Amino acid sequence: MSYLRRFGRFWWNVVVGDNLPLALGAGAAIAVTALIVHEGVNAWWLLPLSILALLSASVLVAAKAD
Repeated sequence: MSYLRRFGRFWWNVVVGDNLPLALGAGAAIAVTALIVHEGVNAWWLLPLSILALLSASVLVAAKAD
């Protein structure tokens, strides 16, 4: 396996792991927060709340799956 492929798989496992929707939601939360802050709004609180909501939803989905 090439070095580049191993490097890509490492970062995929670090960022995504086994929960792609959680990773996509976190990326979207970062992007939305960055866009709002770029417009001049003090929205530092949005990112922690978004991540908390995503993690809570992920735990609820995992709990219902069992």
